[in-house]
Amino acid sequence: IRCMLNIWGVILYLRLPWITAQAGIGGTYFLISRSLGPELGGSIGLIFAFANAVAVAMHTVGFAETVRDLLQEYNSPIIDPTNDIRIIGIITVTVLLGISLAGMEWEAKAQVLFFIVIMISFVNYVVGTVIPASVEKQAKGFFSYRADIFAQNFVPHWRGPDGNFFGLFSIFFPSATGILAGANISGDLKDPAIAIPKGTLMAIFWTTISYLVISATIGACVVRDASGNVNDTFLAGSLGCEGIACDYGWNFTECARSHSCHYGLINYYQTMSMVSGFAPLITAGIFGATLSSALACLVSAPKVFQCLCKDQLYPIIGFFGKGYGKNNEPIRGYMLTYIIAIGFILIAELNAIAPIISNFFLCSYALINFSCFHASITNSPGWRPSFRYYSKWAALFGAVVSVVIMFLLTWWAALIAIGIVVFLLGYVLYKKPEVNWGSSVQAGSYNMALNYSVGLNEVDEHIKNYRPQCLVLTGPPSFRPALVDFVGTFTKNLSLMICGNVLIGPWKQKLSELRLTSRGHTKWLTKRKIKAFYTDVLAEDLRTGTQILMQATGLGKMKPNVLVIGYKKNWQVAHPQTVEDYIGILHDAFDFKYGVCMMRMKEGLNISRLMQAHINPVFDPVEDSRKNSDAPAAISTLDPDALVAEQQASTIFQVEQGKKTIDIYWLFDDGGLTLLIPYLLGRKKRWGKCKIRVFVGGQINRMDDERKAIISLLSKFRLGFHEVHILPDINQKPRPEQLHDGFKDEAVVNEMRHDCPWKISDEEVTKNKAKSLRQIRMNEILLDYSRDAALIFITLPIGRKGRCPSSLYMAWLETLSQDLRPPVILARGNQENVLTFYCQ
Repeated sequence: IRCMLNIWGVILYLRLPWITAQAGIGGTYFLISRSLGPELGGSIGLIFAFANAVAVAMHTVGFAETVRDLLQEYNSPIIDPTNDIRIIGIITVTVLLGISLAGMEWEAKAQVLFFIVIMISFVNYVVGTVIPASVEKQAKGFFSYRADIFAQNFVPHWRGPDGNFFGLFSIFFPSATGILAGANISGDLKDPAIAIPKGTLMAIFWTTISYLVISATIGACVVRDASGNVNDTFLAGSLGCEGIACDYGWNFTECARSHSCHYGLINYYQTMSMVSGFAPLITAGIFGATLSSALACLVSAPKVFQCLCKDQLYPIIGFFGKGYGKNNEPIRGYMLTYIIAIGFILIAELNAIAPIISNFFLCSYALINFSCFHASITNSPGWRPSFRYYSKWAALFGAVVSVVIMFLLTWWAALIAIGIVVFLLGYVLYKKPEVNWGSSVQAGSYNMALNYSVGLNEVDEHIKNYRPQCLVLTGPPSFRPALVDFVGTFTKNLSLMICGNVLIGPWKQKLSELRLTSRGHTKWLTKRKIKAFYTDVLAEDLRTGTQILMQATGLGKMKPNVLVIGYKKNWQVAHPQTVEDYIGILHDAFDFKYGVCMMRMKEGLNISRLMQAHINPVFDPVEDSRKNSDAPAAISTLDPDALVAEQQASTIFQVEQGKKTIDIYWLFDDGGLTLLIPYLLGRKKRWGKCKIRVFVGGQINRMDDERKAIISLLSKFRLGFHEVHILPDINQKPRPEQLHDGFKDEAVVNEMRHDCPWKISDEEVTKNKAKSLRQIRMNEILLDYSRDAALIFITLPIGRKGRCPSSLYMAWLETLSQDLRPPVILARGNQENVLTFYCQ
């Protein structure tokens, strides 16, 4: 009933006879068949709510126009024709607002009453068409059913400024917008899944029949032009008479030629009242149709707007979404709709308001149809339309036709409507509100990602397409924001970044922790605007978990090829086995063909103590409690929502660096990774003003030749590095220092090493003395040249697997990077080339 009442609106009673006169009876069918499509759906946002608010004004103006005509008929105008419509319209919409605010119960009762009145008016109209025409009615163009009148009115006869198909379509189209009246109040229905499709389809069927019947019957009874003068009779067969009315003894030639006739289908908007058996019943029907449609739109607009406000997609408008009472009525939304309706009522011209609505509704229907089509082509298992005759191609056709008609009606209004949609869409895409609707866009994104990922399997790897795809051992990402920001800076919009976390402990306990915190860590990354994935694994120890991550993380060709890890700052006090595992992870990375980046900051990377959150005891273990009773106990896992709400820690990688330097100490040929990462970092805005300097070892007597050779090599790599420094004193001896733990006898050490492989002897210190001294010398060089740099990159030294004790290796790294203010990145490729020459 609600849909039928909304479709049987002002257009049916006051404009359908006029449209029939212009477009013809066949043209009316064409309009209806393209207006009453199967468009259904919920709210599409502001445009649809606004269109409904303007529709309130249209139906109210139609009611006011009828009342104005009655006042003129009895010579009782209030002021003048235009201002009378405004006064009556404002009073009417105020009364309707009161009915709406009284609640849905009163509104529903009013709609039933309006439905009964409309049905009685229909019967009255049909009865009037078969009653023999009186002289007064004949003078106004009514001659009962005549085949020749039907034949003449069947074909179009365009006239006036709106005398074209699309001009009439824009006026007629709002009559079809009532098909969504039921969907707009879906929240108030007991079983909307059944009531909406069944009720809407029945409404479309019966209202289509009623429009066709009324168009055909009135087109068979009334001529297009009539004077209304009872003295314009004419003797059949006489000369000087034009038009079909001449055959029935009436001469309307004079007013028809001058287009001054006041009656007839094309001139008299109250033709249905004139044809009917009892005119006041048609007037009552007009009142019922216009007021019921206005009331339905007045209820629909705030409900749609309330849904939009609850989603919090746009700022400010949330004020209008607040509900009151047991039915959660959007009273503020009603007031907003009321104000918009009054603004358009002041136009006081039905033919001017209707085209405005047409464009906005057409835009809405285009989006609804496209949504159905898009949901179908994404093949989402959740999209299961129950309508038996649904077709995705019909939905696409409806969307395309809606857009085309928008431009054919009023091209500038179509551009404005589309511009508003694009603006609102762009705003939502920019703000990325935290809503999850399971939309077809999400399904489409999944399909696209899946297809491209599978398609990558067919693409052979090439050095020109190399990207550093990083697996970052962050633990919980919020614990090491500097490490996250560093990698996120050079991988953003370029390559893959995965934050890995190894959870160690009882399986059942950690499994629940994993499920709880994973979502929070992902949200934290999103809030920090880091384009990365988060993954965690359960394992018996750190090294095993990292091995799992390196082997299983990624998808197809989108797999990490660089392991990024923080420097183990507490290696001297940590349990020796954790140090052994830490070094073992580096060797595992090279075995799995990964490059390695290790980051050290003077103040450390782990801020978990500042966050008072759970510390992963393996990634950054506190000293063993048996050795250090003052060590802080692990705190319970941070709630994921609290994690996101936590104030974001600022790091150096979020700050504009200005005109500092990025210093690269390229000590070994590792395939080019040590050069590539600084290059990618220098392309970013915050690091773009930094000057990149390259330091390489060389001989003092060949410095110029070696500098030219390196500059030439770098130019072939097209990295844009022009400042090269040769370090001839890199192999000089620094002040000697010994590194040992007190073990003198290597045989004793070998016995202990079976269980404690980190033990080192004086003999091993002696064997590796040259390398140890080199690290000390390199630290002296770093302090001399790069004390004030923004960032330092050094080729990571590697200890031979099984030959270099873990404690000694950590001592090398400690010595190499100690006392440096800027962050230090120790990088080493896996010997696979990542840079190309011109010819490649």
